[in-house]
Amino acid sequence: MNEQLNDAIIDETNCISDRKSHHPDKTKHNLTARLNRIEGQVRGIKNLIEKDAYCDDVLNQISAIQSALNSVGRLLLEAHMKSCVVERLQEGDTEVIDEMMNTFKKLMK
Repeated sequence: MNEQLNDAIIDETNCISDRKSHHPDKTKHNLTARLNRIEGQVRGIKNLIEKDAYCDDVLNQISAIQSALNSVGRLLLEAHMKSCVVERLQEGDTEVIDEMMNTFKKLMK
């Protein structure tokens, strides 16, 4: 089951989708590198809190992480639109438009 979770996408209802992305290695590497940096930043915030760092310093780091996550989201969204969405539309699957509208709503919160 753990492998299935690693290979699947969980949507807003926590249902597991077995659809896969097919991004170029360069895109995957870029996204992974950014996420690794974000992971390090999150650990840094944890350390700041454990060391009773000044709240404003912690909040500034949280803001930086949110910005970095938004950047990853924009990159992934662009890649998704140019590959997965175009491919599904070419196959006649217009349900992808509703899916994208729901995704946009989540990203714009």
